[in-house]
Amino acid sequence: MARRTRQVGVVGRFGPRYGVRIRRRVQEIEETRRAKHVCPKCQAPAVHRRSSGVWQCRHCGHVFAGGAYRPVVTTSFKRELAEVKAPEKPEEPKAAKDSKAKGGEA
Repeated sequence: MARRTRQVGVVGRFGPRYGVRIRRRVQEIEETRRAKHVCPKCQAPAVHRRSSGVWQCRHCGHVFAGGAYRPVVTTSFKRELAEVKAPEKPEEPKAAKDSKAKGGEA
């Protein structure tokens, strides 16, 4: 038989309140915050959040500052993912650029 309901995860405590979009944002933030992250010092996947903006590696004990919900502060996490997925444009040969700069004379 098919499932009739969806698993709501960590935001199930909110029930039907606050709307779907807000609950999805909260779920994304909390799952990212609780996930194991890679230590910048020893490269072990053992970094956990101690408090807002303070992260600690349980393997080597390294304590460092980072973002409130991710140890590495980025301007836009989704924008970076889109840039990685987008194909890069091929560059023009240098000679073509020089001829355009001189007014099109070859």
